[in-house]
Amino acid sequence: MLNSFAQKINSYNRRLDLRIDIPNVRVMNPFRDEEGVLGIADRFYNKYYNDKNKRHLILGINPGRFGAGLTGVPFTDPNRLVEKCGIPYNKPLVTELSSIFVYEMIDAFGGVIPFYKSFFVHSICPLGLTYLQPNGKEVNYNYYDSKPLLDSLVPSMADHIQSLINIGGYTDTCYCLGTGKNKIVFEGINEKHQFFKEIIFLEHPRYIMQYKRKEMEQYIRRYLEAFEKVIL
Repeated sequence: MLNSFAQKINSYNRRLDLRIDIPNVRVMNPFRDEEGVLGIADRFYNKYYNDKNKRHLILGINPGRFGAGLTGVPFTDPNRLVEKCGIPYNKPLVTELSSIFVYEMIDAFGGVIPFYKSFFVHSICPLGLTYLQPNGKEVNYNYYDSKPLLDSLVPSMADHIQSLINIGGYTDTCYCLGTGKNKIVFEGINEKHQFFKEIIFLEHPRYIMQYKRKEMEQYIRRYLEAFEKVIL
């Protein structure tokens, strides 16, 4: 029987799968495709989630190539995995913009131990997506970038959100990262399934780092103020 939060999420990672049939769009499943990722994620969750406590969910869009696509830990690139989380990584220490913001915010919160004791970070779409361009370059792709893709994924995303709740997510308040298309989709899913009583929407870290980097401290304060609602 799976009792701890860590046991539940580690088991869930082993079952994660997405089947799509959209031209030039590929599902990234690092737990199956990347050697060592299951072990990395296991160590992370065993270190920070080895208890039976519930957490409030923070849900992004879908995992990126240089964050969870390499480490199996949402919004955590190899650099932050090693430097901030103390988890070994024996491949190149790649950096992801979103991860920079998230861990600056976590530092401002008080560090990884209190943050991960209170929150469980994941994404609305459980696995990352890439698009193969005509020039052969593979780039990050969002689940809502194609309507046929979105329509095909909505049932799986709803099942995924329910799974995160079953693992140990509170249903009173949830945080969504993304105030544009991600917000619209999430609101629609929640309206249908009534997962959460309240969803608080925050600007996505990638948007902040790409377009508002000079205002990063302001956005960090906005995050912390939003989190006060559930940790006071």
